Amino acid sequence: MKILMIGAHQDDMEFQGSGTAMHFCRLGHEVRVLSMANGCGGHHILSPEETSRVRREESRRVGEILGIRYDVCDDVDDCTIVADIPSRRRLTRYIREYSPDLIITHRPNDYHTDHRNTGLLVQDVAYLLTVPHECPDVPAMRFMPVIMYFEDTFRYPPFEADVVVDTDEFLEKKLEVADANASQVYEWLPYTYGQEVPPESDREGRLAFLRGPSVDGMTDGEILAADENSGYVLLYAKTASRHRQKLIERYGEERGRRVRTAEAFMVCEYGAPLTEEKRHLFFPF
Repeated sequence: MKILMIGAHQDDMEFQGSGTAMHFCRLGHEVRVLSMANGCGGHHILSPEETSRVRREESRRVGEILGIRYDVCDDVDDCTIVADIPSRRRLTRYIREYSPDLIITHRPNDYHTDHRNTGLLVQDVAYLLTVPHECPDVPAMRFMPVIMYFEDTFRYPPFEADVVVDTDEFLEKKLEVADANASQVYEWLPYTYGQEVPPESDREGRLAFLRGPSVDGMTDGEILAADENSGYVLLYAKTASRHRQKLIERYGEERGRRVRTAEAFMVCEYGAPLTEEKRHLFFPF
């Protein structure tokens, strides 16, 4: 099968879907990532041009680690994604040329305008993918892909998980993927949160900062109450704690309660329905 993960920026997929991407790849499916912007706005010291170059190299590294193709819209700057007709048609052509079975992207309600407009663009192209007279230079798809959303914590309307995936076995590799996004996890994001990061020369210190405290022995309530910027293990553990009942329903009582880190996804009604047959086809892990 073909899976397409569409993020506004070069790290959105890494934080919200890389463990599931690893599940897909292990089953022999083809995974592709599309970043709708070039990353130029994600730094407080580097120039936009320098930031884009750095982010491009980081994404190349992520693609190598995961064994996937990672595409970036180099001509679209951060904070400029809009759901206009040229962007819609560009995305229509891209999706048709790849012809994925499953698309995962942002919900169109989010704090970041790029995230909102990315989600809206995917919604806008959903039906058009099958309309031959729209973008006739690329053959229309003969089927509608299933479309799903990455998890978020916004409440109006609330995110309702349809699939929650155990990612414990891929935790170390997810941390490696986060580490590959060095300009984000050690520079830009700590700057926005007012955090002090060990210097680049202190490799062990930086990795400890990235990982954060262990969640072993913590209850779901303690995990959910902890500072969400305390490290990526805790960030990934919060998803499992938020959706504990779903994990139990999916994996059974014993394993469901044991899962420490997870990723969650919600169905977009604009795509094909996630039937039970497709649910087992896409998410047998």
